[in-house]
Amino acid sequence: MKKLRTIDLTFGAVFVCLMAIGANITVWFPMLAVPIGGATVPISLQTFFATIAGLMLGKKLGAISMITYILVGMSGVPVFAQMTAGPMQLISPTGGFIISFIFVAFFAGLVAEGSNKPSIPIYGLASIVGLAFNYGIGVTYMYLAMNTWLELNISYAVAWGSMIPFLIKDTGLAFLAALFMVSLAKRIPSRWLLTVKT
Repeated sequence: MKKLRTIDLTFGAVFVCLMAIGANITVWFPMLAVPIGGATVPISLQTFFATIAGLMLGKKLGAISMITYILVGMSGVPVFAQMTAGPMQLISPTGGFIISFIFVAFFAGLVAEGSNKPSIPIYGLASIVGLAFNYGIGVTYMYLAMNTWLELNISYAVAWGSMIPFLIKDTGLAFLAALFMVSLAKRIPSRWLLTVKT
């Protein structure tokens, strides 16, 4: 990885803030919670921002920004979903999704760094890889949490089934992230993108 500059650290801090906004966007804009089949699916943008962090900052700084976000939340600042905070959020059924953001940024950045030129196929693949880690870790953690310390007996298939509306939403946002990054790469100096070799 290139030597970190002040602007890189600034971008990392910006993504910590964006993650907090993405987690709580429906708190400020309740109309963004979409009713689907009797349930309400909040339009959370955390996976989107974690993916962009990896695509823009690279695997190392992207992952560091996600670790920083988690540490800020664990320290008591209400940056997790529904303006919550504290270490107990990590052992909740959705705690695995919070932890997964580190892997989303890292592996999205890893794939993006493997290309010399920004493109929709590369950024699209990177976004889908990040999404796979997001749900692979998050759903598995939720399944284990419900079947162990919460003592709720559900099958792994049911755990995945409950995530289908969210998965559809985040898949769409993953492709949006790829389109956004290609557009962004054309408009800002390449030296600002750690995933683009100069």
